[in-house]
Amino acid sequence: MLKQLKKWNTLRNQILFIFLLVMIIVLLIVSLLTLGQVSALLKNNAEKQIQQVAIEANGRIESIYEQINMNSKLVITDEEVQRILTSVYNGEQVSFSDRQQLMGHVNRIMGNTDGIFSFQLFSEKKQRVLPLDEDELINRIGSKWIEEANQARGGLIWIGEDPNDKNYFLAIRRVNLIERQYRNGGYLLISINRNHFHFANEKYKNHQYSILLDQYQKPIIQNYPGDIKTIIDSNENVIQLNQGDYMVTKQSSSLTGWTVYILTPVSELTAGMSWIRTGIILSGVVGLFIFTISSFFLSTIITRPILRLTKSMQRAGDGSLILNPGVSSVNEINELNSTYNQLVKETNHLMQMVYQKEILRSQSELKALQAQINPHFLFNTLDALHWSLDEKDEEELAELVVAMSDLFRYTITKETDDDWVFLKDEIKHISDYMEIMKMRFGDRLQWHVSVPEKYERIRIPKLIIQPLVENAILHGAGNKAGNCRIYVNVEPVEHENEQRIRISVKDDGSGMDSERLSRIIQSMEAGGTTSLNGKGMAISNVYKRLKLNYQGISHTDLLINSELDKGTRITFELPIVGGE
Repeated sequence: MLKQLKKWNTLRNQILFIFLLVMIIVLLIVSLLTLGQVSALLKNNAEKQIQQVAIEANGRIESIYEQINMNSKLVITDEEVQRILTSVYNGEQVSFSDRQQLMGHVNRIMGNTDGIFSFQLFSEKKQRVLPLDEDELINRIGSKWIEEANQARGGLIWIGEDPNDKNYFLAIRRVNLIERQYRNGGYLLISINRNHFHFANEKYKNHQYSILLDQYQKPIIQNYPGDIKTIIDSNENVIQLNQGDYMVTKQSSSLTGWTVYILTPVSELTAGMSWIRTGIILSGVVGLFIFTISSFFLSTIITRPILRLTKSMQRAGDGSLILNPGVSSVNEINELNSTYNQLVKETNHLMQMVYQKEILRSQSELKALQAQINPHFLFNTLDALHWSLDEKDEEELAELVVAMSDLFRYTITKETDDDWVFLKDEIKHISDYMEIMKMRFGDRLQWHVSVPEKYERIRIPKLIIQPLVENAILHGAGNKAGNCRIYVNVEPVEHENEQRIRISVKDDGSGMDSERLSRIIQSMEAGGTTSLNGKGMAISNVYKRLKLNYQGISHTDLLINSELDKGTRITFELPIVGGE
């Protein structure tokens, strides 16, 4: 599987893949944006159209209401009606013939109106005047509506559904007597056919619901078969009815106080989106196909010169460094080819030079090996010096010579020697080193070494602690006027269920500020020189040796803590088992 993937992992295929990926992303973004914009535009236009339908329906209802208002005004301002009600107001009796004459007069007015079933006339005392067989007003509608008619002072008051017949609606208005300074002369009760109110919108007649509510939230007309309370109480633009989403369009009338509700299925608003979606998908597929073909030819043209150059380099890997004569129309490829040819020429020249220099180097190494000093000569000389000083009772100097001899024996490693030593040997070497350094610093240099006896035979890399002690001495006693103390401490620790020893080297010297400490830590992480004075064994070398000899060691396992004028402490941990 991996071989197949590597086979297809070519520059041409990568360019083709990137081109196609970018094209697909662009097509997806453009398609989604286009689809979203078109969908929003269609829905917005449909909403505006339905809102306009609601406005028109509301206008029609207002027109019907105003027609009822005007026709009822014709009745209450009619001379015959005014005359009869004035007579009643004056306490006069109205004859039967006058009532019949009034009925014919009112019927002629009603004949010129649409939707009004009857006009019923009552006196100021709520007694019937017209028609002759109607009940008294107080029994007909109740005192509440009479009181509202009085407060309206002649204005039309909508009552609602006739309690005696649901096929009709009732409205009432007070009759003001013109000849009696517009005093209350009686009441006109208007009965209106229910089917006089209707909606003219037929566009969504199979799916759309329309509701007309009066100012009391009572339905006047509706074609919704369910409970309208859910619709009235909802403030959402889209509600769920009959397992479908409907957009609610509401339009209220300032003239009547009535409200028109139009409920339109959301699916009807976006009915054309499926065609648009299909068109966008087909356009994207065709565009992607054309772009794939063009990208294939383009990537082939771009990578062909590089492929020829690659084959030349592959032949160079077999030892055949030959020039590539290929020429491309692309400047960058020509420059790359020219650089490769120049590299081939220089490489052939350098190979010849290296061959000759290798012969000279082998001869030089042979002579250098013959001139090396035998370390045993150095050790024998130091032993002779020790016995000479001992015979002259120079015991202190003799001990220093012994320490120096041990120091050299420990440091100089033969090829057959092991680079790993016991912890006690490393501590002995540190003590010898500090005895020698005491010649320079005298009693100002003091040290303390703490190693539990049970850990003395743990094997650690040679010279892993001494460079840290050297730095502690140089920056302790070396930079401090008074006494300087060096502490070397070994203690056991637990680390993620693993037994370790923690080795710390501490001095009470001049220390360093946070900026210098940060530079040292960064240099150690980067593998640069981090010796505190730029000489001797650097801390980075200790860190590198820890990484080489122990797995899983990171820069956080070699900690440097320092405060200015207070000293420096360097700590690292080693596993008791796991050294190589």
